Amino acid sequence: MTKSAIVLGAGIIGVSTAIHLQRRGYQVVLADRKEPGNETSFGNAGLIQREGVFPYAFPQELGMVLRYALNNSADVHYHMRALPKQLGFLARYWWHSNKSRHAAIAKAYAPLIENSISEHRDLIEAAGADGLIERKGWLKIYRTNEKRDADLADAVAWHRDYDVRYEELDAQQLAAAEPHLRGEFAGALRWTEPWSVRDPQALVAAYSRYFESLGGRFMRADANSFGRAGNGWKIMTADGPVEADAAVLALGPWAMVATRRLGYRFPLGVKRGYHMHYASDGNAVLNNWLLDSERGYLLAPMNRGIRLTTGAEFATLDAPKTPVQLERAEAVARATFPLRERLDQEPWMGARPCTPDMLPIIGRAPQHDGLWFAFGHAHHGLTLGPATGRLIAEMMSAEPTYIDPSAYSPNRFMRR
Repeated sequence: MTKSAIVLGAGIIGVSTAIHLQRRGYQVVLADRKEPGNETSFGNAGLIQREGVFPYAFPQELGMVLRYALNNSADVHYHMRALPKQLGFLARYWWHSNKSRHAAIAKAYAPLIENSISEHRDLIEAAGADGLIERKGWLKIYRTNEKRDADLADAVAWHRDYDVRYEELDAQQLAAAEPHLRGEFAGALRWTEPWSVRDPQALVAAYSRYFESLGGRFMRADANSFGRAGNGWKIMTADGPVEADAAVLALGPWAMVATRRLGYRFPLGVKRGYHMHYASDGNAVLNNWLLDSERGYLLAPMNRGIRLTTGAEFATLDAPKTPVQLERAEAVARATFPLRERLDQEPWMGARPCTPDMLPIIGRAPQHDGLWFAFGHAHHGLTLGPATGRLIAEMMSAEPTYIDPSAYSPNRFMRR
């Protein structure tokens, strides 16, 4: 008999999962309130980060914590009203970010990261999306020797332990690579293996079209209508009710709401982020995805224009936009590169779903048969979409998994 599944959430995680299930003989309905790739997957830096074996940690240095506490930086911003609700998550996030614990987390995280490029390559080729991809890595630029040397020491260790590849650029080499940069820089570090995506939403849409070419169906639906149907699961779509044997919740930051309705209490936090596109002045060209390491923003040469992305904003999921980070970052970015007018009517905002131990939640729902979870990828959702999709499809199909999934199990958050 043909197995059936509902994948709830049409971001990069959900679309990738739907593809891998459809390939394995499932009849899949991919459900979302918006078209594929139009929530969190719409606005990101567009990086497939093979180098990202260490997930983004909570700062441990007192000086940096105090700087962030002033709430006036471009890379971190917080809503004072949201802090009481988020203190528990932040305390656990800080605890897991201890150097030794962070190193142990990286060992568990690395297998997913190490397969990020190869799993994307599979879907990019199948979806005919090669025109959206750049394969020249990305740059971290440095204003001080101290920051450059500290990051270089990390790069040496990551290369030794995880075969992460890089090259160091001095100030002259950086100027040759990016001749239109302004200001004095001590050099740069190029991560050579990552791929870049010139339009992340277009990539998700291309993957979705490939999914439909395999016989899968995308339907508009409201996650609030999701629930049990006998021994299976159901959801109300714009075309009527749909029932299936199994279901995958890949709802990103909204997974916290959906899982609470089912009786789970995952400590999922939210980091919001913003982006804006700009024209460049005259003949100025940005050649690389470029992170200003001491100022905490990233510039990316996207199809629409030069995308400026911000760091993390700690706020409730439904709080109104407060793009103060974007304003701060834009002022610095304009002094660094000749940006011209804004190309978007208003700043885009999205929310990243984060766990306190920085590992995603991938696996069988502990309290419900036929229900699976795939969320909590924080800053690396785009990077890990296809790798996660393959892993959970293998688990659901009772196949040998290509990596050990135990570190990502939802059970680690269940009360004992």
